[in-house]
Amino acid sequence: MELFEYTKPESKRSANAPLAERVRPRTLAEFVGQSHLLGEGKPLRLMIESDELRSIILWGPPGTGKTTLARIVAHHTNAEFFSLNAVAAGVKDVRDVIAKAEKLQKQAGKRTVLFIDEIHRFNKAQQDALLHSVEDGVIILIGATTENPSFEVISPLLSRARVYVLESLGQDELQKILDHALATDSIVRQEKVDITDREFLFLLSGGDARMMLNGLESAFYFVKPDSSGIRKISKRVLEDAFQRKYTIYDKKGEQHYDTISAFIKSMRGGDPDAAIYWMARMLDGGEDPKFIARRMIVLASEDIGNADPFASVVATNCFTAVDYVGMPEARIILSQAAAYLASAPKSNAAYRAVEEALADVKSLPNVPVPLHLRNAPTSLMKDLGYGDDYKYGHNFENNFIEQQYLPDSLKDKLYYRPSENGKEKSIKERLEGWWKKKRANSKE
Repeated sequence: MELFEYTKPESKRSANAPLAERVRPRTLAEFVGQSHLLGEGKPLRLMIESDELRSIILWGPPGTGKTTLARIVAHHTNAEFFSLNAVAAGVKDVRDVIAKAEKLQKQAGKRTVLFIDEIHRFNKAQQDALLHSVEDGVIILIGATTENPSFEVISPLLSRARVYVLESLGQDELQKILDHALATDSIVRQEKVDITDREFLFLLSGGDARMMLNGLESAFYFVKPDSSGIRKISKRVLEDAFQRKYTIYDKKGEQHYDTISAFIKSMRGGDPDAAIYWMARMLDGGEDPKFIARRMIVLASEDIGNADPFASVVATNCFTAVDYVGMPEARIILSQAAAYLASAPKSNAAYRAVEEALADVKSLPNVPVPLHLRNAPTSLMKDLGYGDDYKYGHNFENNFIEQQYLPDSLKDKLYYRPSENGKEKSIKERLEGWWKKKRANSKE
């Protein structure tokens, strides 16, 4: 089979396909969840029903219906529909679809919808290959991603598409999907199934319908019918089917905020053991490893800063490595970075400096830039004194000359006050030497 395919969802589904695929919704009426997008009068529903398609990015956790929605578009639309998976596809495959789309547009006046699953895995060159065709309307793009498009989709492409955010499924929605699967699947409905703890099944699924159905299918085959012909799926059977016990960690609720707070505060407080423990709790609960890495980048500047400037390098490299490697190996990289940041000397001087500066910017008048600091690209500006008396620091001893850089109303302000910790101690000593020179010159 080619990497891209034209597939209408009416095609017969194989009995060998996983349960989640066998009961996948084919129409809007069958789809469960995302009422903020697909309820009566909501934007995505209106777009599909009116067949007035625009390029969109579907962003949400796994198992929330991104691929299903793309297939529903294929069911309802009059456009040709092609599908690519970003893991296997390359620029050549994108260009092949575009070539077919151009031919369809010229010869039949027909639109083409291109669905790209896991679009965040496309690199910049692959995403660039889509730009002109999306802009010119040759293809209508539907991208699906579990990652924040702001970080993973290039800005020019993002500006040409509408982003719709899909939410994790709630218990009521999972209940409807489960009931539908038990009642309609050609295999499961032939048996009597008793799930003794449905809530536990929903907890294990983490709002992911595909995970729930795949776990249910595994549990279904783990147990044999009893003397009454009933397959009883207990809590223990579910644990075996999912190959894990449930970790209490709600990725969108209080547990999420409490645990990430404990993680950050452990690193800030210099306890690598606690930091790694809370990080492990998050990973075991299904937290996005990139989210953890991003929080460490912030901490490296906010809580360590110039006490150890290398901390920002470690944190940023950690994010890049996690992106390249993925789970489960990413856990090792995250652990290394968390241990380093927790053990590093701490300073929040840079954080306090920018907060104080922003407070002054908001509360004080928009004072003009001193004349000697202004740029003078034209003769008129030079005649007005722009740049006059500016002293070029490299022409003086130690590359420093006493000179006023702040506006007059703030000339004695000290925003950045280095700590005595780590490398910031030497920065403080150097700045104090400069401050003494400034004070001495101001008294003369």
